[in-house]
Amino acid sequence: MPTVAPARVTPSLVRSLKAPDKATYVVLHANHARELGPQARAACARLIDAGIPLLSQTVLLCGVNDDAQTLSELMRALVECRVKPYYLHHCDLAPGTSHWRTTIEQGQALTRALRGRLSGLCQPTYVLDIPGGHGKSPIGPNYLHRPGKRARGCEYLIEDFKGERHVYPPQGQRPIRSSAGRS
Repeated sequence: MPTVAPARVTPSLVRSLKAPDKATYVVLHANHARELGPQARAACARLIDAGIPLLSQTVLLCGVNDDAQTLSELMRALVECRVKPYYLHHCDLAPGTSHWRTTIEQGQALTRALRGRLSGLCQPTYVLDIPGGHGKSPIGPNYLHRPGKRARGCEYLIEDFKGERHVYPPQGQRPIRSSAGRS
């Protein structure tokens, strides 16, 4: 409602959402920074100033927000409005929406690019809502790899946001072994 009908975020609505005995969160849907104009920002502020936390969800849409610059601007604008970017949804397989969909690989590349541009607070979780009511699963890029046996002394290869791989632990350092399960 704050982006589509900000005038409907009235003091009365805010009072009704503010329950003293229950936690109430509002999830804002925004796909582009242009949706966060002055009226939408004021509506968000009315909710947040009343102590109601706001999260956001965004759908990755081909031709709308499918580049790192546009997504960065949106995520920064949300945080400026005190809204925590929460989910970046891969576009559903709903009939008639194929022209809006990117590939999962494109979405993973975009979320990797956001890692190099934005603070952690601005990072949404890239998710796929599994068809058939099976819930949402994170599908962001994988940064951790286990090398083969020939990489002696190397437990992991970890990728940075640029795709460059680094040995972990660094040569000469040993990881701390867990004592869990030992008697």
